[in-house]
Amino acid sequence: MKEEVPVLEYSDVTMESRGTMVPVRLKLSDQGITFRNVKTGKVESLGATDLEVVNWQRLAGGYGLRIFTEAGNLYRFGGFKESEQSKLEKFFKNTYSKTMTEKEFSVKGWNYGAAKFEGAVLSFDVSSIPSFEVPLNNVSGCTTGKNEVTLEFHQHDDAAINLMEMRFHIPTSELAGDDPVESFQQRVMSKASVITATGDALAIFREVQCLTPRGRYDIKIYPTFIQLHGKTFDFKIPVTTVLRLFLLPHPDQRQHFFVVSLDPPIKQGQTRYPYLILLFSGDDTDYVELPLEEEELREKYEGRLEKEITGAQFEVISKIFKGICNRKIVTPGNFTGHSGSPGISCSYKAAAGYLYPLERGLIYVHKPPVHIRFDEISSVNFARSGSTTRSFDFEVEIKNGGVNTFSSIEKGEYNRLFDYVNQKKLRIKNRGKMEMGGGRNDDFDDSDADEPDPYMRRVREEAKERDQDEEDSSEDEDFVPNEGGSDVAEEYDSFAGDSSDSGDSEDEGSGEEKKKKKEKKERTKTKTKTVSEKPRKRKPKKEKDSNKPKRPQSAYFIWLNESREQIKKENPGISITEISKVAGQKWKTIENKKEWEVKAAKAKEEYEKAMKEYKASLKGQSSSPAKKSSKKVVAAATTVSPSKAGSGSGFKSKEFIDESSSSEDSDDKPLKKKAKKEPKKEAKKEESGDEKEEEEEEEEEEGSEDASDEDSGSGSD
Repeated sequence: MKEEVPVLEYSDVTMESRGTMVPVRLKLSDQGITFRNVKTGKVESLGATDLEVVNWQRLAGGYGLRIFTEAGNLYRFGGFKESEQSKLEKFFKNTYSKTMTEKEFSVKGWNYGAAKFEGAVLSFDVSSIPSFEVPLNNVSGCTTGKNEVTLEFHQHDDAAINLMEMRFHIPTSELAGDDPVESFQQRVMSKASVITATGDALAIFREVQCLTPRGRYDIKIYPTFIQLHGKTFDFKIPVTTVLRLFLLPHPDQRQHFFVVSLDPPIKQGQTRYPYLILLFSGDDTDYVELPLEEEELREKYEGRLEKEITGAQFEVISKIFKGICNRKIVTPGNFTGHSGSPGISCSYKAAAGYLYPLERGLIYVHKPPVHIRFDEISSVNFARSGSTTRSFDFEVEIKNGGVNTFSSIEKGEYNRLFDYVNQKKLRIKNRGKMEMGGGRNDDFDDSDADEPDPYMRRVREEAKERDQDEEDSSEDEDFVPNEGGSDVAEEYDSFAGDSSDSGDSEDEGSGEEKKKKKEKKERTKTKTKTVSEKPRKRKPKKEKDSNKPKRPQSAYFIWLNESREQIKKENPGISITEISKVAGQKWKTIENKKEWEVKAAKAKEEYEKAMKEYKASLKGQSSSPAKKSSKKVVAAATTVSPSKAGSGSGFKSKEFIDESSSSEDSDDKPLKKKAKKEPKKEAKKEESGDEKEEEEEEEEEEGSEDASDEDSGSGSD
């Protein structure tokens, strides 16, 4: 029986990439070594037959694995523990028949030695022991001087510190005709990652509209790189930097987005473009004949390319990119939006765009482009978009802590997007709130659910009330005295109803409209208030009654007062706000809360008993002086004669009443008696805000004289 080969997996190791260590997931099996970049998701593999030398070496802060391939490339993985050396050594011996030896490096610190080229690696040896190694595929340029060679390196955007350049001093050789400086440069450039446009392009596309970077570019496709030639800038993109290709139909069904994901991104000054986005019209067609032989197409491109390609322009260019870059083209899956398109119209960071749910992730185009893989997503959340119910927000929380919010999505997309997220088994953060009563939350649907969300129902009712109040308030008018034709109805105006009804009877047509308008008018009558010409006074704050019983504490606050000191002891130096947070978490964990609930119920009973006694004491304090003061206010109230209510010319101001009340004419007495019959509430409303402090004092004196006159008059009657 054949022994089963074990598989080693490491999810927390790093890999050297352009001068920095990036996190990867490493898997070693009998088929070979596979590693995946955690950030970009790019997967690379080394076959079992590709391995030449395997070394165990010491790295900064730990141990690492050094793998040298048959092609001369160097791969270095870090983050291993010393205890894993024997396990890896046994695995390589049994699986690949390779002996893992320990690689030693010189630590003398000398800056002079011998430069050796081994495949695509430059090794600087001191006393025949390597001091450091430079992978030549990290070199972006090489320049020479008299006795000097300068190496320039590609920069890594995620690295805090980057190695910019390194200089080597090369002594003059004694051998005639041999220039060591030029020879050194040639050997470096033969393996360096430097793009040189040599030979003819396989295909050229003129004036292609590019959204990122913005402009129109001529796209020239070479076997090893892609060149974008614009009016101002040129970009050269190595085919090895292409991560993914996306072909996305525009929601208008007439255009297509072609998205190219790049790592490292192309640069324009300090701006980075991790995505190349091309926009094609569906009506444009193209024909391309590749200058390659059929045999070369089969051997080099393994049948991915055809010699003659024809069709729509977006199909032609996507097929060529697929063949040259050896990457699959990702298209939207089975998802279809409310409008019948696979894209959802939304906004991201105040810019409008389209969100495309894919089979293994989400992509947003186009400003800025965002691609989120499912393995990066921690949870998703459906949130309401502000106060409106016509749209909602779709929040995607990433495992590294970031949140991408796609806002202003139409509510018609809610059910389809919810089903998609459910189908892909993504964790929905607010599932408990949405699936009330075992059903989905249909807040964004027009249909009436059996058990609607109570919060949503309350929001809708408040919105209706606001709209109704706005309609009513638009019909209100300011009360202007001495102006004919005023339709404003006061509560004490006996003929207000007749005047308003008669004025509207001519304009109203049908009986139903009459009823509706009549109801609106009745509402306005109750809401209409007279506006004072003088500025209103601020109402004085009510003084707190020290005798009023305090409200009882809840069970939580009773427990908190008892446990506060204990929490401070357990968490020394804790702030007041943090105490409440810790207490809230502890309170949730308590299963038996009966002790404090009993105390809270007892406190509530005592409070209710004390409130009854307090209210009873307030009733006994009502006395006659209060009645007298109310008479003074009533005597000073504004009155309008019923016979002159329609014309508006019979309006008498408060000052006029005050002046006339000082005389003892018999004509004033009926006026004062009529004022006594008016409601006290309206009199108090007129009094507040219409008089200054000095006038109020004069009023009280005059009011007392009026009250005495009335008493004497009633006695004589």
